[in-house]
Amino acid sequence: MNVPAILVRGGGVAGLAAAVTLAERGAAVTLVEAGSRIGSGASWKAGGMLSPWCEAETAPAGFTERSMPSLDWWRARVPETRTAGSLVLALSRDGAELARFARRTTGHETLDRAGIDALEPDLQGRFARGLFYPGEAHLDPRVALPALVHRLEALGGRVVLDQPERPAGRFDHIVDCRGVGARTVLPGLRGVRGEMLLLRGRGIMLNRPVRLLHPRFPLYIVPRDTKDDEEGTRIFMVGATMLESEERGPPRLRSMMELMSAAFALHPAFAEAEILEIAADLRPSFGDNMPRLVREGGTICMNGMYRHGFLLAPVLAGEIADMLMPRATGNA
Repeated sequence: MNVPAILVRGGGVAGLAAAVTLAERGAAVTLVEAGSRIGSGASWKAGGMLSPWCEAETAPAGFTERSMPSLDWWRARVPETRTAGSLVLALSRDGAELARFARRTTGHETLDRAGIDALEPDLQGRFARGLFYPGEAHLDPRVALPALVHRLEALGGRVVLDQPERPAGRFDHIVDCRGVGARTVLPGLRGVRGEMLLLRGRGIMLNRPVRLLHPRFPLYIVPRDTKDDEEGTRIFMVGATMLESEERGPPRLRSMMELMSAAFALHPAFAEAEILEIAADLRPSFGDNMPRLVREGGTICMNGMYRHGFLLAPVLAGEIADMLMPRATGNA
């Protein structure tokens, strides 16, 4: 039986999910990345939230059902994936935002002050109402992406870094997952700027992603660990800014001030947190902010992941595998 040789371009979450899925089907996969390391683009700076129910707030009908299989996909390949649910909160003055979020989503439990305190004791007494989505999960992209590389190489796949152009050689199929790097071949693809903080704080013990709703700058905080290190501190990723701009470069002061003030509103101890990293990058997006597969000659493009990369990449990767290798030769 002939083993198809498949080239995957792009070493972010989309490219890695596609490469691993195709290798699990039995393909000989070569993955090339333009940067000097895997995840050189937006994937490295992502929140890593696997939120089929919460993300449905701004997504088309059927989004939750379509994206749910990704939770099992990640749990099977990245043991560090944690299913602790998601907590959605709002300050008292923004109660209308919480009610709106509840109307637009399913899969949640409504919590009163006692319920929030029981779920996250470190927030005791700070919030009167919240929404808990128990089925959701999260992971650390900086753990998950290397795990996928290890999985791909264990299956015989090859990873080539510092390779911005298509390498020489014969390939039966090409899968293009280059994000904003593929704008020249994908009309309508744009970059949406996202900015994030990585903080290390003492006396803050969140156990799951927390979304703090706000009319202007909704925020999410994702714990990167749930145990204190030897210094008694924990690391958190703070993000949510989405700017209609294709400008690269350092984050802007206004965005960072909004993220910091919202983090402080969630928990005053963040005022003493150490800033480990401030970063910005471009999320590839189409007009509807939903990812899609596009055939361009002999190439299949997976792109427009927006903020749904970790949640929808495994789903789209499975669809690519079904297109190129409809009869699996060996699933994991």
